[in-house]
Amino acid sequence: MNEQNQPPHSAPETTAPPPPDSARSPEHNEWLRAASDPTLTGDQAQALLERADLPADVIEQLARNRPALKLRKVKIALACHLHTPRHLSVPLIRQFYTFDLMKVALSPTVPADIKLTADATLISRLETITQGERSTLARRASGKVAGALLLDAEERIMRAALENGRMTEAHIVQAILSPDARAALVHAVSQHEKWCHRRDVQLALLRTEHLSLARALAFTREMSSQQRAEILQTSRLPEAIKNQLLREIPSEKSPSSAE
Repeated sequence: MNEQNQPPHSAPETTAPPPPDSARSPEHNEWLRAASDPTLTGDQAQALLERADLPADVIEQLARNRPALKLRKVKIALACHLHTPRHLSVPLIRQFYTFDLMKVALSPTVPADIKLTADATLISRLETITQGERSTLARRASGKVAGALLLDAEERIMRAALENGRMTEAHIVQAILSPDARAALVHAVSQHEKWCHRRDVQLALLRTEHLSLARALAFTREMSSQQRAEILQTSRLPEAIKNQLLREIPSEKSPSSAE
């Protein structure tokens, strides 16, 4: 798998210096000795990282223990630990395989910024991974990744993403309004039994160039003439459809003619 170019490094983190040996608890010193032990096995390192209270200086020491980090699961546990400094976790995250990244992004115990890094790394790789991987991600990944896959060239992948249980209205609106949105996406969303009834989704669909006249009429039926006219001002719909929608505006009765 091709590695993506990494963005410029942000300012380095400032980490508080570890306490002197005399100020550490015996348990803390024991963790440090274990983390630096060249005979430490991957399973022992994994058990150490399962401790939620493991301090950052112990994790730093463990990250320098190459024999202990040979196992992929140890690298994942180290990158995802709450106390791992970001200058260690972020580069590790970018080395993970596709489905490891997906699991990291979906884990309830992983820090939010690490989840975002995992999602961003996945999205940056979408053009280089296989159709099978994209299909699995469309069905099982986070809403953010599934939202990006709404723009996939393969219609079956786009439709799988549309059914992702983590998909949100905001992700759908963002995809619909993207310059890369395809007609197949607009048609699928406009007919979807769940999403086609959401008002914000309807408004986004009305601003695209691909919506059919029949669906546009359905979405504007309950609108006032002013609302319909305002939406059409910023819409990319063909002029013929815009004109038809304007002609379909119901005549509004004046108070004097009301019975």
